[in-house]
Amino acid sequence: MQMLDAKPWRGMRWLILAPHPDDETLGAAALIAQMAKARCLAGVVYLTDGSGSHEDGGRLVSVRKREAAGALRRLTGSRASAPRHLGWKDAMPFQSDDPRFAQSCRTLTALCQRLHVDAMAVTALAEPHCDHSAAARLAYAVQGAMARRLIVAEYVVWGEVPDRKAYRIVRSAPMPTGKRGHALRAHRSQLTASHGAGFRLPKAQQRMAARDTLYVRRAA
Repeated sequence: MQMLDAKPWRGMRWLILAPHPDDETLGAAALIAQMAKARCLAGVVYLTDGSGSHEDGGRLVSVRKREAAGALRRLTGSRASAPRHLGWKDAMPFQSDDPRFAQSCRTLTALCQRLHVDAMAVTALAEPHCDHSAAARLAYAVQGAMARRLIVAEYVVWGEVPDRKAYRIVRSAPMPTGKRGHALRAHRSQLTASHGAGFRLPKAQQRMAARDTLYVRRAA
């Protein structure tokens, strides 16, 4: 097991790709906070518009964008780290042979090149949610398209821990659980009845670890 503040990880610039607003906090909050403090956070990108969690999805799009920005400010302590959005429809991911998938790959590749990204953290390929696995497929497509080396590191939100024989394990520094919980509470639409009937994040999922665990394919 390796730590992010040790070689060869120290000083790398990280981009976080999250399928929906709230996944950044559930799976990569400690990574985001650590990289922001080290001035190595290139940014956070959301794959989908998050509209699938409630019946009135159209109204929810702008709400979840505001919630994402608020959570990110709580994790980084800065308004300068505004997130980016690729705008895929929630729970309707593009397949790898879709021209819209290719366009998102080009967009994300150009962003990684421009921001000198060394590593991208994304939800695990084996996660059961279609958007989570699609985000991983997109990250690996960007890795293949890059003109410079890009490491893809998977993080787990809903799925099982990947096979440790096939992955190297990298751990973030710990962060105060109160800070992580404060960031999660920015996502009110996912925690309360503020927007009517819809998804509620289970209580068990709200109990988050102090560290993030990242999984890097050994072949990478």
